[in-house]
Amino acid sequence: MSLEKSNSPKENVAVLGASDLPDRFAHRADAKLRAHGHTTYLVNPKFKTIEGRKVFESLMAIKDLGTPIDTVTLYVNPKILAAELNQLIELKPRRVIFNPGTEDEACEAKLESQGIKAQRACTLVLLDTGRF
Repeated sequence: MSLEKSNSPKENVAVLGASDLPDRFAHRADAKLRAHGHTTYLVNPKFKTIEGRKVFESLMAIKDLGTPIDTVTLYVNPKILAAELNQLIELKPRRVIFNPGTEDEACEAKLESQGIKAQRACTLVLLDTGRF
């Protein structure tokens, strides 16, 4: 079994905390998600583009596209996440991945109470092991 590409359905994934620095985990996750055939939407109010790709200033800017988001993968400090929580709930993804360092029990509980799966995991490891 090859672990490089998953046979799972392709998803629309928002990368909250997108980075233009290649050594950052958010940047690496975006590249790996796309290599696995997923469509990514970069979110960070600090950037207009990253490597020529549009960066959305907020989760609501993605919602305004009318494209359903299956997964949001988090690369932001829990304090930033708390400020984004209502937008995240309004976006209604199927799941939110709390990558290492982004964990926040209160936010996770709030998402779960709204029917959104909160998953503590590393997006890169999930992709590498075919469990994304």
